[in-house]
Amino acid sequence: MSKEIGVTVKKEEDYSEWYTQVVLKSELVDYASAKGFMVLRPYGYVIWENIQGILDKAFKRLGHQNAYFPSLIPESLLRKEAKHFSGFIPEVFWVNEAGNNKIGERLAARPTSEAIAYYSYAKWVRSWRDLPLLLNCWNSVLRAEIKSTKPFIRTSEFLWQEGHTVHESKEDAASEVMTILRLYKDFIEETLAIPVVVGSKSDREKFVGALYTMSLESMMPDGKALQMGTSHHLGQNFSKAFGITFLGKDKQNHFAWQTSWGVSWRLIGATIMVHGDSKGLVIPPKIAPIQIVVIPIVFKKESSAQVLERASLFYKTLTDAGFKAVYDDRDGYTPGWKFHEWELKGVPIRLELGPRDISQSQITLVSRDDGEKTVIGEELLVDRVTSMLDEIQSRLKAKAKKMSEAYTSEADSYESLKQIIKTKGGFVKSPWCGDQKCEDKIKDETGADIRVLQVNSEEKSPSCVYCGQPSNQIAYFGKAY
Repeated sequence: MSKEIGVTVKKEEDYSEWYTQVVLKSELVDYASAKGFMVLRPYGYVIWENIQGILDKAFKRLGHQNAYFPSLIPESLLRKEAKHFSGFIPEVFWVNEAGNNKIGERLAARPTSEAIAYYSYAKWVRSWRDLPLLLNCWNSVLRAEIKSTKPFIRTSEFLWQEGHTVHESKEDAASEVMTILRLYKDFIEETLAIPVVVGSKSDREKFVGALYTMSLESMMPDGKALQMGTSHHLGQNFSKAFGITFLGKDKQNHFAWQTSWGVSWRLIGATIMVHGDSKGLVIPPKIAPIQIVVIPIVFKKESSAQVLERASLFYKTLTDAGFKAVYDDRDGYTPGWKFHEWELKGVPIRLELGPRDISQSQITLVSRDDGEKTVIGEELLVDRVTSMLDEIQSRLKAKAKKMSEAYTSEADSYESLKQIIKTKGGFVKSPWCGDQKCEDKIKDETGADIRVLQVNSEEKSPSCVYCGQPSNQIAYFGKAY
């Protein structure tokens, strides 16, 4: 990667190198000493805190509480749900020693918390009065991703939230699955300004141990899909394995019904990919660490004091109004250098103030997403910044939607599907019969898998794109990260 300060490649010319340069040079992350791991730097962590803060409030409004479970899981617990265990074996880090001594039973570094949480749930749940149990965890998990790593997208350790709930009935659990799915969809589309396609996973792609999995998928500008979040109906698979039972209102013992759901810092990676440009980050205002940067433009000493004083006043006005603002009055850097640095960091609005602005009682505002300059009277500052942030959020959402729609195609023949996957990429909507043999063949022959499934809304049943048998499902095929 180039050691120059700014991004040295265009997004449309070398997407992978562009992404790597942006996340490193904007100081979101750094590489760690252990292969496959990354360091989340302060600027990146603030974005995660903003995401966390918004979602945490939303979860709590629905009645969820936060908890924390240990990061090491005895192997015997992880083995209790056989399909779940076998699905995670290739990714598990194992702890075999404590100091210089071998431990009796090896411990798994948490790949996900179902096993360790449900050990406790079996002790806590006794009666229908204890339900629903609605817990969420903010933690990190470890999965052995050593090859093809990508900051935020695929690393051996990542930050996320994972919800784990227990319910009286199958229907109550299903309602929870959909409630969280809608919450995620609203957050991703309205806060991150990224459109999503929502549907179920095929049995081949669902979470190991789940009855079914609902997923949110977004399209990236290189034509690859990215799983943004999942919500799983676990049925009674885990409650039977871990002995989570309750005395029902009918005075009989019943196995509980469960869900789990989560999103990770992958959301940050998606935001970078979808909204960033060849200058660097473009951060949606609703999660931006800094919404506006105030830059005094000083070239002559005789005018510097007045400019700095006025710029400082505007900075105070903005912070008093509740905006996340920064006042950049650093010596030794030209205004142009500062402009480029804050563009790299994706700050939504730049406020420029020079001697001419002061003489005319005006302020210059620049939008990061389109570079448009707006000159306003000083008295309009707070109102105009408010409206500009809303406009930027809306433009980012509209632009991302247009990109996603351009990458969504339909194919009613296998030859057409193969050609689109090969030449264009993106989502390809095609009928699928539900037979995993067809799914496997398409994956083997094209590299595309089923990202989500949706129920066919047509009156007549179309034919499966691969075998020609009747189909009641529309599959979104695509290559993915």
